[in-house]
Amino acid sequence: MDILVLHNRYQLRGGEDESTDLEVALLRARGHVVELLEVDNRTIAGRQAWRAGLQAVWAPSSYRAVSNRLRAERFDVVHVQNFFPLLSPAVLFAARAGGLPVVQTLRNYRLLCPNAVFFRDGHACEDCLGKLVPWPGVLHCCYRSSRAATGAVAAMLVVHRLLRTWERTVDIFIALTEFARQKFIQGGLPADRIVVKPNFVDPDPGPGPHDGGYALFVGRLSPEKGVRTLLAAWERLGPGIPLKIAGDGPLAREVARSCERHPLIEWLGAQPLERVYALMGAAALVIAPSEWYETFGRVVVEAYAKGTPVIASGLGALAELVEDGRTGLRFRPGNPEDLAAKVEWAWTHPRELAAMGQEARRDYELKYTAERNYELLMEIYRLAIERARSRR
Repeated sequence: MDILVLHNRYQLRGGEDESTDLEVALLRARGHVVELLEVDNRTIAGRQAWRAGLQAVWAPSSYRAVSNRLRAERFDVVHVQNFFPLLSPAVLFAARAGGLPVVQTLRNYRLLCPNAVFFRDGHACEDCLGKLVPWPGVLHCCYRSSRAATGAVAAMLVVHRLLRTWERTVDIFIALTEFARQKFIQGGLPADRIVVKPNFVDPDPGPGPHDGGYALFVGRLSPEKGVRTLLAAWERLGPGIPLKIAGDGPLAREVARSCERHPLIEWLGAQPLERVYALMGAAALVIAPSEWYETFGRVVVEAYAKGTPVIASGLGALAELVEDGRTGLRFRPGNPEDLAAKVEWAWTHPRELAAMGQEARRDYELKYTAERNYELLMEIYRLAIERARSRR
């Protein structure tokens, strides 16, 4: 197949960018011709947030760019990874005007929630779910802490809901977990067009020795990632359980202060992927304390690839990925006492913890390899092509 992939990169590289790059590399490695048409949010750094939000409603330049590519070359499928804000839904109409099957990956909750994460004021929030006009998000300035910017994003959602853009232009949606799929169905997307395909880890980093004697957190240092709950849990733990934290973000100062008070907490800053894998392979366990509805939770399957069990909050996709007592443990979201209790139990039951690590590795080999993901992606493209033919 010849595939046109569309992607809007973030200013700070994250899991969505990593997963997009892996899919492109996966397809190219198996002989497919893949053209990646992408834009980068760094080009709008410093621009007023409401202006960026308004561009998200309709970007004429993006429509022209996609139309020109489709006239210049023959493609079998258009795969939209992320269109917000610079590409805009205009690219969906351009692909449909070109008569091509369209696949869209739902890597966040932007079609349902102005801030894309279902998280506000320190807790999961569904106030805008199912509303034609997401006015609670505007009221609470959920996008970039700006009412004007959130209003612009809300305008994008309202306009394209009224136009029925998602139903009219997309043949197949890809949700990353069944949990996310159900949320999108609640939000009005057609259930018969949403399939589940998880992210994957490639190349296989191989299981680690798990001889480091520490717990590990990897991720953005932000409230929705449960960083404050993690730090509060370590306040309650007894001596002898070291914690390493790899990442950066708005709560970096709080993490640094915790390191000053607690010699067993070590902040490593942002680390390259190779170093992250080495840390995961040496860790006794990985902690994923997110307090928002993760659409997937890439850190979990990376830990599984290293044969490392995960202690995760029992919320959203994480509760789906981590099987309590088999591949790790689950704790009550936002509850540092429960997290501390789970860490304490894991630390004092090394045999059971090692068995969970073996099961985690088996899950990776069964569900999250490049080979399995390629099979799923090809089936999705075939479904999209069949659907596109049926509507002609």
